Amino acid sequence: MYTLYGTQGAGSCMIEIALQRCEVPWHQVDACSWEDTVGSKALARINPLKQIPTLQLPDGSVLTESAAILIHLGLAFPASNLLPANAAQVIRGLVYIAANCYSAIGIIDYPQRWLDSADERLQAQLVAGTRRHLHLAWEMFADQFAGQLFNASDVPNALGIMAAAVSRWSGGRGALQQSRPEFVLSLVQVDIDPNVAPVFARHWPQWTG
Repeated sequence: MYTLYGTQGAGSCMIEIALQRCEVPWHQVDACSWEDTVGSKALARINPLKQIPTLQLPDGSVLTESAAILIHLGLAFPASNLLPANAAQVIRGLVYIAANCYSAIGIIDYPQRWLDSADERLQAQLVAGTRRHLHLAWEMFADQFAGQLFNASDVPNALGIMAAAVSRWSGGRGALQQSRPEFVLSLVQVDIDPNVAPVFARHWPQWTG
């Protein structure tokens, strides 16, 4: 059985959807780095950084990093259609989000980790600049990957799932609505997919777009 470590409103939602698509047995342990719980202690034993999502495979091995987990599941379970047969651009897009969007969101959420100073003014400047970079990164993503979010049957692939989830953080979706409204329609199509919608609704019950 797969064990998914994650919590509400976090990146673990993407892996929930992927595991369901793979039709494998799995269960979730509620855990995160910002709470001291039994689940978080268990997570720390297999991932000292306490990153979520973390996925423990049936053989006991551990996978971290959302993009890596999605790629592994797509390769291990081709019938899930998480990855196309020619997956190069989808994999590129997954790595793009991890490198450019996910990383920026980490700075926005925890600016104090990236400064030697506790000066709140400096932290605010860092957050503002990083948010601008994030929104620009999403615009560039929309321009390059708009046609890569769905498989041949118009079902969201791993990239579509990741883009729809991560764009909900730090104002990404709102910024795209202003600059790339046609791309937002594609993200909404992911949102309403029958496999995606219930998971997103549970993680973001108050989401209004």
